[in-house]
Order: sequence, then structure tokens, then C-alpha cells
Amino acid sequence: MSRILAVVAALVAVFFLAWQFWLGTGTDEFASCGGGSVAGGSVGGPISLIDETGAAVTDVDLFKKPALVYFGFTFCLDVCPLDNVRNAEAMDILDERGIEISSYFITVDPARDTAEVMADYTDNIHPALIGLTGSEDQVKAAADAYRTVYRANLDQGDFYTVDHMTFTYLMLPGGGFADFFKRDDTADALAARAACIIGVAG
Repeated sequence: MSRILAVVAALVAVFFLAWQFWLGTGTDEFASCGGGSVAGGSVGGPISLIDETGAAVTDVDLFKKPALVYFGFTFCLDVCPLDNVRNAEAMDILDERGIEISSYFITVDPARDTAEVMADYTDNIHPALIGLTGSEDQVKAAADAYRTVYRANLDQGDFYTVDHMTFTYLMLPGGGFADFFKRDDTADALAARAACIIGVAG
């Protein structure tokens, strides 16, 4: 019973922090495209990670064209695969419309998600989906930059889960944050809003 209460308390803490970070309104230059605006400061910033080939990459390398960014982990059995598949489908929809976009999956479980593990995982979802990992400090810095909260349940043993936020972020060239998408946004809806934003941004 105490273990269940601990898990519930952890989830409540994660989503309370998410609510603090994201609830609210603000000016939004892409308001005509729908979606929500973010309160509480900027999202994104300098990051330094390792891609699935083992190469060191930064935000400068990653955001040369519009990109979707999602945080999760490969041992996640339900939420992460669905969200990554949705993002991959949106990427294909945008490609059919002649809009180039990247999609990145950043692990919040670097202890298990090596570059090789990330490559195997992303290759099974979409050839253009790129996995990113790094040291504990590198991953934490990237998550902090994106106001993403996560918590590993290490008391669960080798098969531990990681509580984490599930937003997908749309970044524009140069690392500029444009919008975020929730789990209930479909691939079609995500692609439509992303296309609108990319069009407004020029």
C-alpha cells in the first residue's frame, strides 16, 4: 500500500509542476494557427546531447529546420510509442505537403537508453526519427531547458518506470520555440497546426 501511495504522490508532484509551468496565457504570434500559449518564461535553449550514432550534437546542429521534440524513454510500454508514432505520422503528412521537419526523441532514462538502444528503438518507428541521449547531467539540462519534469522510480528494480511529461514541442530554425502539442492532438491536427506556424514564421 505504501508503495502505491508513493507512486501516486510522485505522479501528483510531476503533474503539479507541469501545471505550474504551463498553465496560463500570454502573447502568441501564432495565435491564428490555434493551439495554446505558454506561460512562465521561455522554452528551449542551449543543449548538448549524443545522437543515436554516438556523435555529440547541440541545439545548433539539431534545429536547422523545424523540428518536433519529445521526451520519454524506450522502456515506456504505452505512452511513448504512441506519441512517437503520432509524431512520425505527422512528419509524413508534412512531407507530403512539401514541408521538411525533423523529429527528435530525447530519453529521460540515459542509464538504460544508450545511443545503440535509441537507434534500435527509433528505427522501428520511422527512419527519420532521431534518438538523443547523453549523461545524466546532459539529459537533465535539456529537460530543464524545455521545462520537462521527470522522475525515475528506481525502487522498482531493473524494470523501473520513469514518470515524465508528454508534451511534444515544435521548434523553429535557430532553436526558437513555437508551440507544444498534447497527447490528444492527432497526427492530422498536429501537422495542420505545425504547417500553419511554419507558414507564418516564413
